[in-house]
Amino acid sequence: MLRCDLPFRQARPTGPPSPATAARDREGLRHAVRAVRGLWAGRVFLGGISYGGRQASMLATADPGFVEALLLLSYPLHRPGQPQALRTDHFPGLRTPSLFIHGTRDPFGAIDELEAARALIPARTALLVVDGAGHDLGYGRSAGARRDLPARVLQAFAELIRKSTTS
Repeated sequence: MLRCDLPFRQARPTGPPSPATAARDREGLRHAVRAVRGLWAGRVFLGGISYGGRQASMLATADPGFVEALLLLSYPLHRPGQPQALRTDHFPGLRTPSLFIHGTRDPFGAIDELEAARALIPARTALLVVDGAGHDLGYGRSAGARRDLPARVLQAFAELIRKSTTS
């Protein structure tokens, strides 16, 4: 497993990403995947939290088959309070199996909005709902209440991969 920060975060430790650096951030993800492929002959999966997941899904759309599956935590469907400005234009071209992990209190998208967005994706998708969690998936102040979440995510991701390789 390789964990890395996107180029925008390496350049600036705080603050939101800029649309001007999105292509550079996707190249950073591409570079990370290639580095893993240089060390590992098996399947490679790509994941990201919020903006990182969005960039991962955009990279997978632009380069089908580049990774075998996506893990998208707290996908930012839209800015808080702006549900009319969805960030899903690339979803119809996404051919990579994807698992979404999403809290029921996430201001970047409600569960029903995420379900509608998933319907745009022709690849297999799954959703793991985290009841009562916001965009931080409950790891802000109430981290103790989410001790089981990593195991639930691993189980759901393994199931997505299993179903994607058997169908």
